[in-house]
Amino acid sequence: MPLIRPAARAALLAWREVAAAAGLAALGLWIAARGGWLLTPLGLAVAALAAGWAVTALRRMRFAGPAQAPGVVDLDEGQIGYLSPDLGGYVALADLVELRALTLNGRRMWRLRQADGQALLIPMQAAGAEALFDAFASLPGLDGAALVAARQGDRDGVIWRRPAALARLPRP
Repeated sequence: MPLIRPAARAALLAWREVAAAAGLAALGLWIAARGGWLLTPLGLAVAALAAGWAVTALRRMRFAGPAQAPGVVDLDEGQIGYLSPDLGGYVALADLVELRALTLNGRRMWRLRQADGQALLIPMQAAGAEALFDAFASLPGLDGAALVAARQGDRDGVIWRRPAALARLPRP
């Protein structure tokens, strides 16, 4: 017989990264409270880093959702893949020129377009889709708040487009 109810366990697991960031912030503030020329700035720096981590953790938590769509998202070495019985494919993050959120047949999707015009559709509720937050966050100039708003269904359309100057540069 489990000690913690499944709903409470799921809530605790969802908030675990935010709680760890809050604990680190508390540690940083405790160090700063010790005073002195060394401990005060060190503690405040730790608390500031923890605050940034907490913001990212909250966005990541809001981005994640239950896996209710068919298929699996695969993220490996800067390449995003989607595998399902009907469709799928891979896109390298370096080749990505546009990220769009849209609704098809009542299902929320990410549309990832490459420079050559090929596109990959990934359901937002596919298994493993929560890993896309970190992959998308590495795109230059992406607005994290717009990404979370698109995931929650508050925004459709282009979320990110590669700047023209970066699109012309040769790939390493």
